[in-house]
Amino acid sequence: MSGEIQEFRTYVEDTLDALGQWPEREALVHEGRRISAGELRGLVYRMARVLLDQGLGRGRTVTLLSGNLPEAIAVRYAANLIGCTVNHLYNKLSVEVQAAIVRDVETAVLIVDPRLAQRAMDLVALVPVRTVLVLGEAKVGADLVELAAEQSAEPMAALARPEDIVSIRHTGGTTGHPKGICSTFGQAAAFRGGLEEAEGAREPERQLVCTTLAHAAGHLADHTLAEGGAVVLLEDFDAAEVLAAIEHERITRLFVLPPLLYQLLDHPDAARTDTTALRALIYGGCQASPARLADALRRLGPVLFQFYGQNEAGGISTLATADHDPERPDRLRSAGKVLPGVEVEVRDPDGHALPVGELGEICVRSGGVMQGYWKQPELTAEVLRGGWLHTGDLGRFDEDGYLTVVDRLKDMIIVMGGHVYTTELEDVLNTHPQVLQSAVFGVPDADRMEQVHAVVLAAPGSTLDERELREMVRQERGAMYEPARITFTDALPLTDAGKPDKKLLRSQAEDAADRLI
Repeated sequence: MSGEIQEFRTYVEDTLDALGQWPEREALVHEGRRISAGELRGLVYRMARVLLDQGLGRGRTVTLLSGNLPEAIAVRYAANLIGCTVNHLYNKLSVEVQAAIVRDVETAVLIVDPRLAQRAMDLVALVPVRTVLVLGEAKVGADLVELAAEQSAEPMAALARPEDIVSIRHTGGTTGHPKGICSTFGQAAAFRGGLEEAEGAREPERQLVCTTLAHAAGHLADHTLAEGGAVVLLEDFDAAEVLAAIEHERITRLFVLPPLLYQLLDHPDAARTDTTALRALIYGGCQASPARLADALRRLGPVLFQFYGQNEAGGISTLATADHDPERPDRLRSAGKVLPGVEVEVRDPDGHALPVGELGEICVRSGGVMQGYWKQPELTAEVLRGGWLHTGDLGRFDEDGYLTVVDRLKDMIIVMGGHVYTTELEDVLNTHPQVLQSAVFGVPDADRMEQVHAVVLAAPGSTLDERELREMVRQERGAMYEPARITFTDALPLTDAGKPDKKLLRSQAEDAADRLI
C-alpha cells in the first residue's frame, strides 16, 4: 500500500529470523563445540529474559569483557534485543583504561568471560559495578548461562527503537584516552552493506573469526549468521592455527587486517595448506602494501576484497575482487569505489571540495555516520560539521572514481621541504624482496623537528642493512623521504585490532633517543 509506514526491525531480529529458518544448520564452532542455529537462537531469548529480570532495558549499558566465545555473541544479541547499549572492551587494554571506560559509559551490568574472571575482579575493585554476570562458572558474579537455562526460549519482540544507541565502540587507546563512538540501531546495518560484491548466489558462507569480536570481525559474523552461514571462532590470531582452520573447516570467508595477511603468507605452512574453499578474503582497518597484495593474489587467487570504513563513518568504499590486478599496483593502492548511498568529498583545510587528483581530507556523509562521541560534545562538533564527518584521512580521487587513502592527518610527518606520507614510504620499503613489513612514523628531535623513523621486519636469513634501504628510498622518492633512522625487528607490535602499534613504536624510539642524549 502506497505511503504505508514500514515497521522498524533491528539487526538482531533479522539474524534471529535467519537462525529460525535453518534451526538444524551449524551456526557456531568453538574449540570442538558445534552449536546449531536453533540452539543459538534459543540461548539469545533465554539470556534476554535473564537480563530483563536484572532490570535492564532501553538506554541501559551492558559492558562485555570477553574473548571470542559463542556465548559472547549470544549475550550481545540478547542485550540489543531488549534495547540495551553494548560496550565491548578490548581485552589487551590496561585495567586502568578498561576501568575508565566502564565508569564512563555508566555500566549497569558487567558480563564476563569466565577465563577473564581475575581481570573482572581487578576491574570492580577500581570501579564498582552493580551486577556482574559470567558466561559460565567462575569465582565472581552469577552464572548467566545457568540462569538462562531456567528461562523460556520462546521468541520475544525487540524493544529497541531506531534512535537508541546500539553500541559504544571505543578506539583502541593508541592515541590517548579511548573515544566512545556511539552508533544507533538505525545505523547498525552500515557495516553489513557493501559486501555483496564479495559474494554471490551460492552455498552459505563459513567464516573464520581470528581477531576480536569487538572489532570488524564481529560485524562480519553478524552478516554471516543473518544469511544462514556458520562462524568458526578462534580465540586470537595465530598463523598456523588460522591456516589449519581454513583447510579443516573449509573456510570460505575470512577477515584480517593487512599485517595479519602478511603473517599468513609468510608462514611455512602456507605453501602446503589447501585454501581452495576460500571465496572472499576481506581485508581493511589499515593501509595495505600493493607488493604484498600482489603476492597474496598470486598465492591465493582472485579472492581479495577490500573494505574501507571507520567506526565513526560506517562503510565508505570497497575495492572489489575484480579490481585486484597484480599488474596494477596503483589500483591495489586504492580503497576502491564509494559505496551506494555514501557521499564522499575530498576537501582542503578551508572545507572546499577539491578536484580529481588533488590531495585533501576525506569527508563522508551517509546513514552510517555515528551519532557522536559519548559525552564529548566538543570533539563531536569538531568531527561532525555541516552534516559531514571529517575522517582525519588524507586521500584523493582518480579520473575513474577510485579513492586512494594516502595517510592519516595525524601520521603525516612534516619535514624540511614538505610532507612525508608514512604509507607511501612503507609502500616503497615493502617492495624490497627481503622486507616482509614496515612501519613509518615521526619522532621529534632535540629541536622538536620531526625526523622520519622506520621499523622494518626483514625476511628470515636476510642480509639487508640500513644503507641499502636508505639508497633505495633515495632513488625511489628522493632525499626528503629518506629515514633518519631504520631499525630492524623480529616482530612488529600490533594493537588489539591488529594494526601496527605506532604509538608504542614512537614511544620506544623517543626513549632510545633520550638515552643517547
